[in-house]
Amino acid sequence: MRPITQQVVLLTGASSGIGEATAIRLRQRGFIVYAAARRVARMQHLTGLGVHPLALNVTDEASLKNAVQQIMDREQRIDILINNAGFGEYGAVEDVPLADGRRQFEVNVFGVMRLIQLVLPIMRRQRSGRIINTSSIGGKIYQPLSAWYMGTKHALEGMSDSLRMEVKPFGIDVVLIEPGMTKSEWAGIANGKLMQVSGKGAYKNAARDMTALLKLFAKIGSAPTVIADLMERAATAKRPRTRYVGGFGSHASLLSRRLLSDRQFDVMMAVTLGLSYQLYHHKKRNN
Repeated sequence: MRPITQQVVLLTGASSGIGEATAIRLRQRGFIVYAAARRVARMQHLTGLGVHPLALNVTDEASLKNAVQQIMDREQRIDILINNAGFGEYGAVEDVPLADGRRQFEVNVFGVMRLIQLVLPIMRRQRSGRIINTSSIGGKIYQPLSAWYMGTKHALEGMSDSLRMEVKPFGIDVVLIEPGMTKSEWAGIANGKLMQVSGKGAYKNAARDMTALLKLFAKIGSAPTVIADLMERAATAKRPRTRYVGGFGSHASLLSRRLLSDRQFDVMMAVTLGLSYQLYHHKKRNN
């Protein structure tokens, strides 16, 4: 690939959290960074750092094509695509409206894959490129009330592995980033509809416990810069790993999943949810 100072990066989901931290980090390393998101106004401060804000809605075909074309008109190439846009809304499978479940897949899976489809012909012509997809440890583990979100991440993991083998002959690599607990807007968004969707019915006790766990995530999770470190390594390594894992609790969670049977992991997760609820309300009472 070209020297870093000439490499062009298209980064989605860049208006906050991990995406914003990654845009800043890669620009500091000398990359030409196009930071894309729906909320362009929230990225204007990045222009002072030399980052190029770009309007992008990953579920809109015209928006996807326009974003890629803008970069090609200015730079004539795209060296690295970082698919970081995504969101999660929790709730029991039985309770979540299918339209809401489909929306998670549209953003977290189909939007990612459509942007990859648009960028791949460019990278094949270049005979080089790197695609970095933001997954989650949720692509390897599971929790109750998270099936729709974790389903998208399990899908992204499998599709990225298949894609990596498909594009290797063209000098293109595919890398997965698997964050653990991270301080960002994600936990708040995931928690936003949980009690509304599942807080009063058959799953109300599980919803109560999961709400407490997500609130703890928001407090004890790693800073977004921890995941930006992984992004930087994935973008700059001469021979990148297929996966980079980081963030609070990530390695312990994945190790538990490998060592425990499904039933044992079920028990561990149930205990974790119960303890999180007790810990959260103990701290609340003492504040």
